[in-house]
Amino acid sequence: MNPIAPPLLAWFYKNQRSLPFRTQPSPYRVWVSEIMLQQTRVAAALPYYERFMAELPPPADLADCPPDRLDKLWEGLGYYSRVRNLQKAARIVCGQYGGQLPADYEALRALPGVGDYTAGAIASISFGLPVPAVDGNVLRVFSRLYADGGDVTSPAVKRAFTARVMEHQPQDKPGDYNQALMELGALVCLPGGGAAVQRLPAGGALPGPFGRAGDGVSGQAPQKGPPQAAGDGGAGARAAGLAASAPPRNRAAGRAVAAAAVGRSPDAGAAGPKAGGAGPCRNGLAAPACGQAHFQPSGVAAGRL
Repeated sequence: MNPIAPPLLAWFYKNQRSLPFRTQPSPYRVWVSEIMLQQTRVAAALPYYERFMAELPPPADLADCPPDRLDKLWEGLGYYSRVRNLQKAARIVCGQYGGQLPADYEALRALPGVGDYTAGAIASISFGLPVPAVDGNVLRVFSRLYADGGDVTSPAVKRAFTARVMEHQPQDKPGDYNQALMELGALVCLPGGGAAVQRLPAGGALPGPFGRAGDGVSGQAPQKGPPQAAGDGGAGARAAGLAASAPPRNRAAGRAVAAAAVGRSPDAGAAGPKAGGAGPCRNGLAAPACGQAHFQPSGVAAGRL
């Protein structure tokens, strides 16, 4: 298989959305966004994120924030255990790391509320460390790219997919590569089964194989096991909001990036997803667009694919 990173990154740089935690990807901002998006769609979370960062700009402010005030800032997002762990972790960051998140994957992973995906996202995006950040979107992309319909809730299958992700990761741009895969899964390689990943043509058009069922490419959708308890949530539901807001031209361009990986021609663009609800998106709760959600292998069985 040809390397996917060059055409994938070309597509990403041309089509990525401007998000506050992407335009200013400091470790703290990325961390807060990932925790906030674990159970909440991006469109619903953005106003809360902006308010939270305005009120508590450094980790020290979060660590010292009175519980009542913290609850008020989080009010409306639900799943308050997220913000409880966020504050516990901020106190550790201030006590052990001088108020700055550590530039170390294992140290990040050890913080309360931070799992494999979230640690990988912070480490790669904010620190440029060559580590994976494999969420539901990425699993779906690689399932179709390799026409592998394995059960993505299986630890062995996740490890195999993660190894494939790392085979293609450029050492000099791990954060951009990880974000590009997430974006591709959120906007182009949508849930609904079917399409295998074609090739990523040079020039920024992106994938038939990354597309949806009915895009004219036969392939297998990732299989999911029975529902499981929530783990590291990642930015799980952000894809619903991203996909709903994606301009049709971006989705069409995307379907033309995957075209170089396996040497097929890009297919005609498929219809985009409908906008979903704005509520929490875990285990199918109160979010019709939950199936479009994105992050976390642990969230795959909870409707994120």
